[in-house]
Amino acid sequence: MKSSRNMSSLLQEFFTEYLINQRQASQHTIASYRDSFCLLLRYAQQRFKKPPPTLELSNLNARFISDFLNHLEKDRGVCVRSRNQRLAAIHSFFRYISLYTPEHIEIIQQVLAIPSKRYEKRIVEFLDRCEIGSLLEVPNRKTWIGRRNHALLMLMIQTGIRVSELTKLCCQDVVLGQGAYILCKGKGRKERCTPLMKQMIAVLRVWLKEGNYKPADPLFPSVRGGPLSSDSVQYLVAKYAVTAQKKCPSLKRKRISPHLFRHTAAMEMLQSGIDRSMIAIWLGHESVETTQIYLDANLAIKEKLLEKMVPLKVRKGRYRADNQLLTFLKSL
Repeated sequence: MKSSRNMSSLLQEFFTEYLINQRQASQHTIASYRDSFCLLLRYAQQRFKKPPPTLELSNLNARFISDFLNHLEKDRGVCVRSRNQRLAAIHSFFRYISLYTPEHIEIIQQVLAIPSKRYEKRIVEFLDRCEIGSLLEVPNRKTWIGRRNHALLMLMIQTGIRVSELTKLCCQDVVLGQGAYILCKGKGRKERCTPLMKQMIAVLRVWLKEGNYKPADPLFPSVRGGPLSSDSVQYLVAKYAVTAQKKCPSLKRKRISPHLFRHTAAMEMLQSGIDRSMIAIWLGHESVETTQIYLDANLAIKEKLLEKMVPLKVRKGRYRADNQLLTFLKSL
């Protein structure tokens, strides 16, 4: 590649040659990087008043990238994590082009020096049994869409499956014989088998029989027969949450999303005494340390620890009043 290639060709080759051919990045990663550069190019077009193909690499200096990141937070209202994800995509692109545009090495180094922003890690939210029941009661199971959405919600809550994994499920990924499970295709092209509970098996068996689906058909198809999009799943979850809040007011204090169901599944297992390493395997986490957030959020475990703690210089056990004190009180 010659250093004289313009910004447009560099970006196209970053996706085709580097991400797809060399790194063989997952579709999820490619989509995330694509969205990042779409936002960046739209912002550049507004800023410089010229179409993206005519942009030069010198336009994308460190000051401009910093302004873009501030724009994401202040104007678009994204969280710090999303801001850092966009910056990671930009860093990846600039590391790639550093090999082919030595004349812009100063700009590249300045952009790569932009740090990720630190943020406060909040305690994760999760649903309790009452809130779960309220959500599952909302779909009207007298209709096809209601039965589909009830099975979909129930599967997310029981298995903790990611929404990106859910939308890729096909009928052949569900095994309902002895030792029933679903086969998930997760991050990094990793496959994992997630067991199913008896109640979930019964719901899926009825659902599959009703549709008379072929093995390669989506497990939860749209009205048109194709797979549901992530946005569609997020929309129906938000819609049902609004309805469920009328019966269960505590849902108003929580931000209901498909990922919240993943946290809920993890907390259900943790409260049942399942080891963190097993929870990490169940959810498809790379590291056991990822499940640490659920220990931090589990107040019940902390209360059990408190019960075992004994104050200094105090014997363990319940307080018992001596006989003299009881005699005095009864004489009053």
